[in-house]
This record gives sequence, structure tokens and C-alpha cells, in this order.
Amino acid sequence: MTVKFQGQDVSTTAKNGRWMVRLKPLKAGGPFTMTISGENTVEVKNVLVGEVWVCGGQSNMAWPLTRSENSEAAIASSKDTMLRLFSVPHADLPPAELKASWVECGPDTVAGFSAVGYFFGRDLRKALKVPVGLINTAVGGTPAEAWTCRRALSSNPELSGIIEQARSGKGRPGCLYNGMIAPILPFAIKGVIWYQGESNAARAYQYQTLFSAMIRCWREGWGQGDFPFLFVQLAPFRPNLAEGTWAELREAQRLTASRVPNTAMAVITDVGDEKDIHPVKKEPVGARLALAARSVAYGHKVVSSGPRFCSMRVVDGKAVLKFECRGSGLTSPDEKGKVSGFEICGEDRKFVPAQAEIKKCGVIVSSVEVPKPVAVRYGWSNCPTVNLFNKEGLPASPFRTDDFPFLTARL
Repeated sequence: MTVKFQGQDVSTTAKNGRWMVRLKPLKAGGPFTMTISGENTVEVKNVLVGEVWVCGGQSNMAWPLTRSENSEAAIASSKDTMLRLFSVPHADLPPAELKASWVECGPDTVAGFSAVGYFFGRDLRKALKVPVGLINTAVGGTPAEAWTCRRALSSNPELSGIIEQARSGKGRPGCLYNGMIAPILPFAIKGVIWYQGESNAARAYQYQTLFSAMIRCWREGWGQGDFPFLFVQLAPFRPNLAEGTWAELREAQRLTASRVPNTAMAVITDVGDEKDIHPVKKEPVGARLALAARSVAYGHKVVSSGPRFCSMRVVDGKAVLKFECRGSGLTSPDEKGKVSGFEICGEDRKFVPAQAEIKKCGVIVSSVEVPKPVAVRYGWSNCPTVNLFNKEGLPASPFRTDDFPFLTARL
């Protein structure tokens, strides 16, 4: 078999009807024509070269554009021949053949595609001005272990029990990795955007290890090094779970972003819906992921995240919190400049609501009930009401300054 494309000729020998070639770096653009010669000759037309991103996760990534806020206007203006969409069919076993194809983005093709994925790709197209391809591989109601190869689970003592206690159906450990990730390996990609975690909230403590293992598993499978892996922190919601479980899952996500290289997290505390696990405001989610991609993957000098907590010290009975000031500084949309969502505790570890005041790149937190502060938490609930932003409009992530045991460590 010989492939001719952009002045390159690459040959290989088919084995059992399968073959693959690798091309040297190509010039972005198109459309181009690719010629494939063997016993016969085939011309593949309308081929683009550009940036490819995988859009993975559970229902909030699978959530279609047609069911999102302002969908009619978004769909009507979606035509872009340089933005291509690919949807991996739902499967929990390796398919003999991946029966799907690339399509041009437009009103007839994008309505049922991932809303988060589309808004991400649209914004990235505008910023990069090169073709962008999006591979959607997401299934509602699925835990992270279903998207993790069984080898990664069995080799980790903290995770091996997941296999022993396997559930059935689409949550089965390793099944969606086998059925919906392995079939697209080793297609060349720039990175991954990921929106998942709801199905693991009851085991948030375990998620600290599981999510990192999943990312490593994907990176090893692709064999393209530590490609960018960008993910969405859970939105505010009131689930039928113990108070604090979603807060702990958000903390597990925040810790992953700080511990795993070449990752970033989009915070969406301001676009949730306490009554709906599927908030319809997907455009800000895609936009924040695109900002993260521009910073992490492409080195653009953009403000890509909100304020990040750095350290705490106690001065005169008040907790002084320092933040990594990204952008033009800290702010709150409250008319009086009040910052909501902070709690403080003393040695008894009983948190109470606290007053909070912005001071340059810091926040001073206090309560008359806690004369000797030990720890501070921000947005630490399933459905937090919080309002700390940078002046570019990006919210601060919920966080804690303590290392008290997770509630979910006992579940």
C-alpha cells in the first residue's frame, strides 16, 4: 500500500487486511486530496489537516447542542467547512469496524453533537484560524472506571477492588475504554476535553487516584506523550447524596489539575442549576475549555482561569488567604463587594459561615465565633453560592485549606 499526500509517499504492507502509515508533520489547511494505491487506486477528497481534539465523558459532554441554551441561534450560525465532527458509536466491546465518518459542521450535522464540544471547537477555530476536528466519545451515566483500561485498575492497589466489585452494563470497569477509546487509537490528536464525575461523586476520595490513573492510561494508549488533558469541574447541583460529596469530587478534580502535568480545569460554579444535573448553559463551558487549550496546548498569552488559592496565614485572629492573581485582580459582582461562600473553623473543626473581604490579591476571612482560625473552606457544598472572580469574569474554584479526612473515604 502506498499513500501520497502533500508531497509525501509512504508505503507499507497490509496484514490480515489491515495497514497503517505515519506521515511526517503536515501543513495545516485544505481541502486536499489523498491517493491510496495498492491492487487498485483510491482518491480521498476533501481532506483537512489541522488540530484534533477528543471530547469525552458522561452526559454533560454528550448533551446535544439542540437541548442547550440559545441553541437555535447557535445551530443557525454553525456552518463551517473547516470544523469537522466525528461521533464514536456507543459500544462496550471492541467493534470489528468503527462505523462512523467525519462530517462538516453545519445546521444539519451539529444539532445532535456535543454542545460543549461544539462551542469549544468553534472558539478554537476562531483563535487558531486552522481546521479543527472534534471526536465525540461520551456516554451518559458512566463512571470513570468504565473509561479506564483494566490494566491501569488492576495494577494499582487503591483501585484493584473496583474490578472485584464490578457492576454491570455501561459502568463495567474498562468496557467503554475498550469499546469507545481503543478503536480510535492511535489517531493523532492534540488533546482531550473531558466532562465527567457525577457518577463517581459518592466515591470522591477514590476519584483522586482513579482520575489520574485514567489520564495516564489514555496517554499511554495514544503513545503521544503527555498531551493536554482539560476537564470541567462539576457545576452546583443538589444531588440525592450526602452534603459535601460533590464538594469532595470538585476537590479531587482540583487536586488532579495541580498534580498531573499538562492538565487544566474549567470552573463553572456560576453556570449550574441546583435542580438540574444537566445545566443548559454550555457555551461558557466550551469557551473556558478553549481558553485553557489556548494557554496549555498553544502557549497563547491569555487569561485562562480564575483565581487560584495559594496559601493561608493567621493574623490577629483572621485568616489571610493568598491567591495566584491571574488577570487584572480579584473582584466580586456583589454591589457592596462582599464575597460569599467562605467558612472558617477553629481547633474543633466545626465550620461556620464567615465574612470575607478582598484585599489586592488576597481575601481576609473571619468570624466572631472563631477567634483562633485553623482552616478555611470556600464553596464547600454540593450546591455552593459563591462569587469570587477575577476581573476577566472567570470564577475561583472551590477549595479547602485543611487536610481533614474526606467524608467519602468512609463510604
